[in-house]
Amino acid sequence: MAYNKDEIRGVMIQVGQERLLLPNATVAEVMARVPVEPIAGAPDWLAGQIDWHGWTVPLVAFSRLAGLGQEAAARNNRVVVLKGMGGDEAVPYLALQTASFPQLVSVPRDSLLADASEEELPRGVQMRVLLGDLGALLPDLEGVERLVAEALAAAA
Repeated sequence: MAYNKDEIRGVMIQVGQERLLLPNATVAEVMARVPVEPIAGAPDWLAGQIDWHGWTVPLVAFSRLAGLGQEAAARNNRVVVLKGMGGDEAVPYLALQTASFPQLVSVPRDSLLADASEEELPRGVQMRVLLGDLGALLPDLEGVERLVAEALAAAA
């Protein structure tokens, strides 16, 4: 398939009752049924950590972080490993929980519209967007990384 510079490629995941649109370039891997090791003293939105290719990667329950409700407790939850955006050596990767299999989407740049219906966005959210009739959240990945680094430092 030819690359179209007028399109943004992304990955849509389900978090709580919302959809999260992740830039495709940040997604390192999608995995299922990953063992999660709890982190003592961590906030409830930091679900634990996973072992990924020799890295210890913090696992974020984005729905809890953003106050969007609890994740469905499915046995086959998926984990999306993301490349760190902020250049923080303490958090070179982070992972997000999702209850469904991520969906690859191509979004025409001119159809990605900001939805200004909310005065205040949930924590960890940069913007709410409309993709045609569907709403989605664009995460503030650098902000989430900072929150993770702070939570890990506080729990250590």
